[in-house]
Amino acid sequence: MPHTPHTSTPRPRGRARRRLRLAALLASAVSVCMVAASAPPVPLGVGDRLFPHLGNPGYDVAAYDLSFTYTGSNSEPLKAVTTIDALTTADLDRVNLDFAHGTVDSVEVDGEPAGFATAGEDLVVTPEDALDEGDWTRITVRHTSDPVYPEDREGGWVRTADGLAMANQADVAHLVFPCNDHPSDKARFTIRVTAPDGLTAVANGLPAGVERDGGATTWTYRHDHPMATELAQVSIGRSTVLRRTGPHGLPLRDVVPTGHRATLEPWLAKTPDQITWMEDQVGPYPFETYGLLMADATTGFELETQTLSLFERELFTEPGYPEWYVESIMVHELAHQWFGNSVGPATWSDLWLNEGHATWYEALYAEETADRPMEARMKAAYGASDRWRAKGGPPAAPKPPTSGSKTGIFRANVYDGAALVLYALRQEIGRAAFERLERTWVARHRDGTATTADFVRLASEVSGRDLGAFLQAWLYGQKTPPMPGHPDWKPTAADQAPASAPASAPVAAGAHGE
Repeated sequence: MPHTPHTSTPRPRGRARRRLRLAALLASAVSVCMVAASAPPVPLGVGDRLFPHLGNPGYDVAAYDLSFTYTGSNSEPLKAVTTIDALTTADLDRVNLDFAHGTVDSVEVDGEPAGFATAGEDLVVTPEDALDEGDWTRITVRHTSDPVYPEDREGGWVRTADGLAMANQADVAHLVFPCNDHPSDKARFTIRVTAPDGLTAVANGLPAGVERDGGATTWTYRHDHPMATELAQVSIGRSTVLRRTGPHGLPLRDVVPTGHRATLEPWLAKTPDQITWMEDQVGPYPFETYGLLMADATTGFELETQTLSLFERELFTEPGYPEWYVESIMVHELAHQWFGNSVGPATWSDLWLNEGHATWYEALYAEETADRPMEARMKAAYGASDRWRAKGGPPAAPKPPTSGSKTGIFRANVYDGAALVLYALRQEIGRAAFERLERTWVARHRDGTATTADFVRLASEVSGRDLGAFLQAWLYGQKTPPMPGHPDWKPTAADQAPASAPASAPVAAGAHGE
C-alpha cells in the first residue's frame, strides 16, 4: 500500500539530468516510448476489491492544497485550484488522477504546461517530461467544482439551506477535486475558501489566516495529520463558529447555523466530557482540534469528517429522538477520529474496523451513561447476524455496492455485525486483554492505515495466543459462530429483527443511511 512520506518540503525533480539521459537513449527505445505515450488514456485503479477503479498506482500524495471560490450561490460551480505534491513510486509517462465532475481549464506539472484528457472517472495528465521513480512532482489543476451532481452520481458537495458542506464517503471526493481517491493514500491538507462577506467558511484542521478584500473573505485552514480524501470537509454558509476548550487544552470549534445557535449549544457543551470518556477507553485524542458541523440539510446520515464531524441539524432539534440516542451518535462519530480517521482502512474491505469500533463505543457509552445494556444489544445483533451476512457479506468481506449506490457497503453487517465480532473477541480473551488491544491498536497505527490481518496479528500478540482461526470464522464465515459464554444465543427469524434505536432514527447509528 502507499505510504505517505513525512518530508516537509518536496524537492524539485532533476529535469536537466533527465533531458540529458533522454537524449542519450537509443533510437529504438525512443520509438517505443513514443508509441506508448500515444496510446489512448485509460482509467486505472489500485485494485480495491469493492472499488476496482478507485485510486491510482505509481505515486504517493504527500500534500493537497485546495482553493475554492464561492459565488454565494450553491447551484453554481466554484472556481478551484488543486495542487498536489507527490512522490513517484514508479516511472510514469502519465499520471492518472481521480476527477469526474467539473471542467478542467489547465494542468501544470512542475510549473510547465501538461496535456490532459479524461478516461472514465480519471483525469489523465501527460507531463512534458516523463517522471522517474523516486522523484517529487507538483501537479496543479485549475478547474471548476460543481455542487449540482448528476441524478445517478450523488455525493461530494452537500447543498445546505444557506450554502455548502462536504460528504465524500465512500468514493466521491473526486467529484469535488482531482485526487488519489482511495483511503490507502493519506496526505496533509491545506484548504482555502473565498466567499462573499457575510458568509463563514470552515475546513479540517486549524485556522491559518483570514484575508478580506473587495467584499470577499478568504479563510485558510491547515491540517497537519495525514487524512484520506473521503474525510475532507468544507463548510460555507451563514454560520457561527463556537469555540471552547477540551481536555488538556484541546481547542474545540463547532459550526452551527446562526439562527439555531441557542438551541444547539446544550448539545455542543457535551463534547468535552465525551472526549474525556473516549480518552479513558483508548488513549489521547489523535488530532489538533475537534468539533461538530451541524448542517442545515437532510442527508440521511452523519459523517466522521476528520476533526469536524458532519451532522444533520435536525438530529438535535427533532424531539422524536431520545437524548441518550443522540449522545450515542455523537460518540459514534467522535470514536471514528481514532478508528477510521487516525487509523484508516487500507482497503474498503477493512471498513468493519471503522464502523465496528465506532458502533462498539457508541453502544458502550449508552450502556455506561444511559443504562442501555451492551449484552442485550449484542444478543439482538447475534440473532440477526446470519441474515446480515447473507445480505451484505461477512463483516470483513462485504459484498460490492450495487450499481448507483456506492454507499451500499454501509450495511448492518459492518455496524452492529462488526461490533458483535468485537464483543465475541472480548468474551474470548477477557476484558483486560481486549482493552489493552484497543489502546495498542490506535497507538501503533496512528496517522497510518491498517488491515484486518494487522488486527488479527495484534490481537494474537496482545492476548498471547493464536486467534487466527477464531477471528477467521467471525470475520469471514458465512454463518455466525457460537458466542463464547452464551451458548444459548441463537439466530432469530426475520420478524424478530433487533431494534437498537427508535424506528424514526437515522439508520446505522448515525453513519450512512444504507
